[in-house]
This record gives sequence, C-alpha cells and structure tokens, in this order.
Amino acid sequence: MNDSPGWASPGSAPSDGKEKAIPRPSDPQDGSGPTGQWSPEQPPPGQWSPPSNPGSGPGTRPPAPGWGGGPQRQGWAGPPPAAKPGVIPLRPLSLGEILDGSVSALRAHWRTALGFSLTVSVITQIAVILMQRYLLPEPTSIDPNATGAEALRQTADSARSTLISLAPASLLSMIATLFTASVVTVIISRSVLGRPTTLADSWAEARPRVLPLLGLTVLVAVIMAAIMAVGIGPGLLLGSEAGAALAFLGFAAACVVMLWLNVSFALAAPALMLERQSIVAALRRSAKLVRGAWWRTFGILALTYLLTFLLTFLVSIPFTAIAVVADGTEVSDLFGGTAPSVGWPFLIVTGIGEVIVSTLIYPFVAGVMALLYMDQRIRREALDLDLARAAGLPGYGDNTPRS
Repeated sequence: MNDSPGWASPGSAPSDGKEKAIPRPSDPQDGSGPTGQWSPEQPPPGQWSPPSNPGSGPGTRPPAPGWGGGPQRQGWAGPPPAAKPGVIPLRPLSLGEILDGSVSALRAHWRTALGFSLTVSVITQIAVILMQRYLLPEPTSIDPNATGAEALRQTADSARSTLISLAPASLLSMIATLFTASVVTVIISRSVLGRPTTLADSWAEARPRVLPLLGLTVLVAVIMAAIMAVGIGPGLLLGSEAGAALAFLGFAAACVVMLWLNVSFALAAPALMLERQSIVAALRRSAKLVRGAWWRTFGILALTYLLTFLLTFLVSIPFTAIAVVADGTEVSDLFGGTAPSVGWPFLIVTGIGEVIVSTLIYPFVAGVMALLYMDQRIRREALDLDLARAAGLPGYGDNTPRS
C-alpha cells in the first residue's frame, strides 16, 4: 500500500477481509415466525394515539447532548478530540503543536535527551578549545591601507585562513549534531506513543543508523558544494569585471537552488532513522513528503532556526562579556581576527556558553524535524492510525505494537 518500509508504515485497514455479517432481526419469541398474527389484546378503537414527541415515552433513553430539543439544543457537538497517548495528538499538527511537542518530549525525558546532549557538547567543546589553542594557525592580518592586487591577495589569504580555522570546529559540531539527532529521534518516536525510554535503549536502537546518517550529511554537503562551484565557477574563471558580475549572479542562483534542496531534504534524516531507509532512498522519501508542502516546511524550519539563533544570541552575549572581563581582552581584538591570542579564561567562559547553547539547541531541532516528518506522514499516509495501533489504543484493530 505504501513505498515506505520500516517504522510505523501505514498498513491495511484492520478490518480488511474480516468484516462481520450485519446482524439480522431475531425471530419473534412467540414462535409464530414472520407470518405471526397480531396480539388478541388490542386497545379500544379511538383511544390510542401516537406520542406527541417520538422517543419521549416512559423508559426511553434521553437525547444525547447537542441533539434534540430542550435546553441542550445547541447543534452538533463536533468530532471527538484526537487520541493523545504521548506528547502530540494523533492528527495533523499545527506549528505550535510541533514546537511544543519537541519541548514536551525533552522535558519528559530530560535525563536521557539533555544528559546525552550535554555529554556530547562538553566533549565537542573541549576538543574545539584545544584546537583553537594549539593547532589552528593565527589568522592573517590585513593592512587597511593596501590597495589593488595586494589588497586582493590579503583578502584571499584571510578568507583561506578563516576557512581553515572554522573547518575543524564545524566538522566536530556536525558529528555532535548527528549523535544527538540520532538518539533524540528515537526518544521522540517513543514519546509520541507514550512509552518510557532509557539512554541505553535509545542508543542501542540509534547506533546502527549513525554511520548512514553521517553518510547522508556528507552527501548533502557535497551536493551543496557542487552546486555552489557550478554557480560561481564560470565567473571566477573569467577573472574580469564581467566575470565578477557573472559570479555574483551564479552565487545568487546557487543560493536559491541550495535553499530549495535543503528544505526538500529536511526530512531525510528522520526517514533514514525511523524507516531504516538507505541514504538515497531517504533523500527521495523526504522530497516526496515535502512535495506540495514546501512553503509550510520552509516556514516551520525558518521559525525553528530563528528561535535557535535568538537563544544563541541571548546566551552568548553575557558569556562573551564575562569572558572579556575575565581575560582582560580588548573588545577590538574580537572584531580584528585575533581570537587565538586570547587566554584560557576567555576560551573556557565562552566554551561554557557554547555548551549550554548546544545542549538545548541540538535536541530541540532534532525533535522538530522528527515531529515535522510524522506530521507530513499523518497528512499524507494516515500514520495516525498506525501510531494509535502501536500505542495500544482501543478501537484500532490489532493493538500489538509493530516491530
């Protein structure tokens, strides 16, 4: 019925091939059969009349609220609320329910999710601090009075030095995000069903998918880099003013294509984790789920990253101020590219701020991605029925959870 193997894939209706026969009226108890006669005791002619209000005689059941007359006549009461065995109701979700569901899952399993995220963030930040202090080269200084070819050369050297400095930290952050996202995705899937989970169980389920998740991330990064190279390459090869204009246009076009692909592939990681898809199949699966809902997906992701940016900004400002005071660093040095010259107090204090931000942001974003994936499957594939069945809710057929 569906091309989505693996976790909670929509199955056939629970009553397929198992319909019960429609109940038939029982035979008359007097044994007369269908040709039985009227009872010999009949009311006198002209003394029987039907009740003025059907169903209002003695022994009848009162009308349900919202139906019939009387003071309860207020129209149809509407459909019953959706089942909610876990952190989200089993129906199409709104933006607020997706964000709240991610926070609720992390709050309900804070020891597992935030504990794991904190451990990964601390290890990552220690490695970043050590690289900044001992391994990374000093940034290239730029002479503000340089002009012409010398200014262009200094700018290129500075950009290359910045990329070399940022690459190791970005790589470590990517790996930390992968580990956190893999575990949090499993926690979210359990939270939706209202089931408890431990870190050992979550890691045991997520561990076989970590390498494919890393491969997925690397493949997407290579695709984006190739698109950017194709966009700006021809202009850079020309090397003239016309080439600069062509490079700028290619850069703008490449950014548009990259944005479209990033949103289209946003649900690939949850599909790879929860459906046990391969890397390429997960990319196709994500594109299929996002198709027709690109703008909605883009809006949810944009708001999510805006919230994470605001959280990063609010946490970084006080820790940076404390670090500057503790280290005695000049504020101008922070904007002059002399980060490696700062001392241990600056690196440690800012590192603590980074740990706090990473501990909160990594699992929150992973939770939003997982819930957005489930929401799209509920809208397109009636995943809510399978989730209700897996949660053991009554009235949904076989209540045995799927493996």
